[in-house]
Amino acid sequence: MSGVAGGIVQFDNVGLRYGTDREVLSDITFTLYPGSFYFLTGASGAGKTSLLKLLYLAQRPSRGMITLFDHDVITLPRARLPEFRRRIGTVFQDFRLVPHLSAFDNVALPLRISGLVGEDEIRTHVHDMLEWVGLDQRAEARPETLSGGEQQRVAIARAVIARPEVLVADEPTGNVDPDMALRLLRLFESLNRLGTTVVVATHDVHLLRKVPDSLIMRLDKGRLSDPTGALRYPPRRPLAPVEADR
Repeated sequence: MSGVAGGIVQFDNVGLRYGTDREVLSDITFTLYPGSFYFLTGASGAGKTSLLKLLYLAQRPSRGMITLFDHDVITLPRARLPEFRRRIGTVFQDFRLVPHLSAFDNVALPLRISGLVGEDEIRTHVHDMLEWVGLDQRAEARPETLSGGEQQRVAIARAVIARPEVLVADEPTGNVDPDMALRLLRLFESLNRLGTTVVVATHDVHLLRKVPDSLIMRLDKGRLSDPTGALRYPPRRPLAPVEADR
């Protein structure tokens, strides 16, 4: 495999087809680096959602190789998939909130499922996260009483509550107004500054200019375009200077 040192995700000549239909993704090769921000763009039907499914391990490719966190996920035993999925936060286009749970309990769900965090700690983490997305006053509200933007922010809080190494968001601004879209984007940026690798799928070309250091992944009829070479040879971010001990 033509892997690249330091990559958190590597695709090498990946193809995907559903059943006997033609490939929806063909010859996909790229490397994602820790702490980088990526936009995945392309027209409807270009294959964005299919590529994201491969990223968050909801789908296995028909051919090629995928390495995630230095592991070959193609041959990864099914029993180990939950362990890897916990390292990936996913924001779905349709939110996928549990309707009978409050905003608080929806956000708490990943921590409770993991069984690794006590209830007192969960309560603290969830309240902090709801405050971060501006919904601390809506903790007890159920999804049906929340606006589209509020539901999306709950979905984001749930996706990042376990501090994932990679965040994947499928058209997170598709159902909100421009002001809310920008607010959601700033949440992703702040998470990225904490070190999380962020991949945002969007058809909104205006958003691409809102994150100056972002890299663009463009899909066209199932093929990945990299006209600047930024995916294969991404610009390196300078390391923060280390202050001398005083």
